[in-house]
Amino acid sequence: MRALVCNKLGSTQNMVVEQRDDLEPGKGQVLIDVRGAGVNFPDILTVEGKYQFKPPLPFIPGTEVSGVISKVGEGVTSRSIGDEVIGTTQQGAFADQIVTSEHSTFLKGNRMSFEQAAGFAVTYGTSYYALKQQAKLQRGENVLVLGAAGGVGVSCIQIAKAMGANVIAAASTEDKLDYACEAGADLRINYSSENLKERVKELTNGKGADVIYDPVGGDFSEQAFRAVAWDGRFLVIGFAAGPIPKMPLNLALLKGASLVGVFWGSWMARDPQASIKNFRELIDMVDNGLFSPLVSEVYSLDDFQKAFACISERRARGKVVLSMR
Repeated sequence: MRALVCNKLGSTQNMVVEQRDDLEPGKGQVLIDVRGAGVNFPDILTVEGKYQFKPPLPFIPGTEVSGVISKVGEGVTSRSIGDEVIGTTQQGAFADQIVTSEHSTFLKGNRMSFEQAAGFAVTYGTSYYALKQQAKLQRGENVLVLGAAGGVGVSCIQIAKAMGANVIAAASTEDKLDYACEAGADLRINYSSENLKERVKELTNGKGADVIYDPVGGDFSEQAFRAVAWDGRFLVIGFAAGPIPKMPLNLALLKGASLVGVFWGSWMARDPQASIKNFRELIDMVDNGLFSPLVSEVYSLDDFQKAFACISERRARGKVVLSMR
């Protein structure tokens, strides 16, 4: 099989595409012939040695794939050869084969292409867990999405709309905001030229945002938290901007608000049955036409540097995918 391998932590320039031995599934596992793999910001952090999870070297990055099951291991009961699936894994996705537990795969449904399915698990799984379990989002509430044109931002917009919320997209350029509105956002804020706190208040008739979804961090987190509604929930998704913000906790006290961490991977491992239920509900949303996953860029495995640059330079609109076909 062909695989993208990290032999040394640091720059993504250290990675190489190598030929490796084909894989075989073990007990309870399936072998997936990979059609596509989603590229996420934590993949870059892992290669750079900056992520909380540090796999032993050498390793194949990547945590989500789409493809077709070509072999099943002993004891597999829920999957069959030929099933078109979405798969998750701690590492190993950037290759044309992957072995994973049968319980880490989900039938991809009828409406998604392999490219759409490749970028579905992490971003849409994270956003649905954030809105459903952590924010307990209610129909009619106002959701503010920072970094609204990126992969997780777009997934949050689409899922929040499907759940009946009003969505305010916040991003740094008008082009990004145009994309966020195409994804379904109702209102928009350019936080490069507008006061984030004041605009949120204006757009919500002084109430503020019931839920704030922040995958960016940096300078705008505190401004956003100052615009939270009474009993609001600030969802800590990640820190794509780099700096981890230091939030004045008196704001939580004054607003009766909550700072809520969203570590989807850890939750999925701790409560796999709830995770499976979430995925089934998400795929039903797609099959029922409530939204269609957005993929902005598809690159070949040999062009992995372009894919990583698109993410690290924050040029991505929606998902970035590596195609193995």
